[in-house]
Amino acid sequence: MSKRESPTVEPIARDMASPLDFAVAQRDRETMTMVRQAVARHDVVLAFQPVMQTARPDRPAFYEGLIRVLDESGRIIPAKDFIETTETSELGRQLDCLSLEMGLTSLAEDPSLRLAINMSARSIGYPLWVKTLNKGLALEDTSAERLILEITESSAMSMPELVTVFMQDLQARGVSFALDDFGAGYTSFRYLREFYFDILKIDSQFIRGIADCPDNQVLTQALLSVARHFDMYTVAEGIETAKDAAYLTDLGVDCMQGFYFGAPTIMPPWKTPQTALRA
Repeated sequence: MSKRESPTVEPIARDMASPLDFAVAQRDRETMTMVRQAVARHDVVLAFQPVMQTARPDRPAFYEGLIRVLDESGRIIPAKDFIETTETSELGRQLDCLSLEMGLTSLAEDPSLRLAINMSARSIGYPLWVKTLNKGLALEDTSAERLILEITESSAMSMPELVTVFMQDLQARGVSFALDDFGAGYTSFRYLREFYFDILKIDSQFIRGIADCPDNQVLTQALLSVARHFDMYTVAEGIETAKDAAYLTDLGVDCMQGFYFGAPTIMPPWKTPQTALRA
């Protein structure tokens, strides 16, 4: 190839998407289509996972309601397969609304239930989400004090000032807040001091295998110290073995969550534990 030809070839090569880029984009389009169709069909459910009291491992402190969609064949699709793709879109706001609506209905149906529902900070100013919240809290007088809203660390830090005001308003109404996936992102400790989260959930990457991992032991101890300093209730996520559960009990974690204690189920386990379906 001559020097005269090369300038026209190189820019074209740089502008061409790689096969991997194309595959990822195609996968994301297919995911959005699948979720959009599921929402249109109202094929959306909550899967419930227990969060156990460390002092009473036979008794859930509360349950977490995890959003699931059903594809055209009825297969249950977990949030990890679509939430990142939909997070910043209108579809993500619709999923947050549906999740909140189903959670508040569950709280209204069972006055003894305490339930955590995930949300994105992007839904704070979304009119339908706010309307859904106010309508749901009016269904039962104690719903607000039994509702926990979970916001991921990365989502909260994307708009800290807005999240702070939002939390203060709802905490005054009795709603609690959990900081989800703590340690997975880049927390500004200045904002952590101002947020006043009620619950801090330590990300599973620090918890799995902790009994045999000195690095995770040190990191988890540090995260627990932060939570205790700010007077936050602690939850260790992603526990899969008795050995890890025992280690975390000795460490003083308030609550534990993971497959060791129970997989997410689409049938409310407090109603029909023997027939609950894993999801």
